[in-house]
Amino acid sequence: MFNDKVAWVTGSSRGIGLACARLLAEAGATVVLCSRHLEATRAIAAQWVSEGLKAVPKQLDVADYDNAQSVAAEILAEFSKIDILVNNAAITRDTLLLRMKKEDWDAVLDANLSGVFHCSKPALNSMVRKRYGRIVSLTSVVAQTGNPGQANYIAAKAGIIGFTKAIAREVASRNITVNAVAPGFIDTEMTRNLPESTRSKLVEIIPLGRIGSDVDVAQGVKFLASDEAAYITGQVLNINGGMYM
Repeated sequence: MFNDKVAWVTGSSRGIGLACARLLAEAGATVVLCSRHLEATRAIAAQWVSEGLKAVPKQLDVADYDNAQSVAAEILAEFSKIDILVNNAAITRDTLLLRMKKEDWDAVLDANLSGVFHCSKPALNSMVRKRYGRIVSLTSVVAQTGNPGQANYIAAKAGIIGFTKAIAREVASRNITVNAVAPGFIDTEMTRNLPESTRSKLVEIIPLGRIGSDVDVAQGVKFLASDEAAYITGQVLNINGGMYM
């Protein structure tokens, strides 16, 4: 499905980002694995290459504009294009607003929202020239429902939805689609640290009665990145087991 495609996946050393990168690689894409943790991405890339997949590791802090431009330039120098961008990298600094420090607000907005801008801009430069591209950004169910203690995270994730719709209109004439995926309660390292009582209560409000997997989300990202989704743009795909409808 993705033979001859170059896919740039941020935050791809673990969790949803890793699952997205894996599915794209298994479908034939050359995947650029990016994370702040270079050794982790190197190890993953080496393992995948030994399996016959195509993967290249890069170190990237999406909150750093210059770093993002440099990594994009490296990808373009090596492959001459970026066909697919998956904006997945994100952090949390959860606390009630009255206790939130400015540095916690800034850190989350810089990584989770500005990071999407930092990577989308250079990727779009390539896509516009090639008159082809797919951008898929990870938002969250809480961007649509709200959640106490996450004002910074939710502001950033809600901003991604607006950004997605604006950019989709800007580049549609160049055969570029821009969409977002909003996961619900997904089994990741972050959610595994929650008390079992909290996890049980969350499962109770999910109509499908289970926590989602990173592959559940990655399948949606893979679809939106494919030519099968060529007539879908400016949309938010909710993958939440019915948690928000």
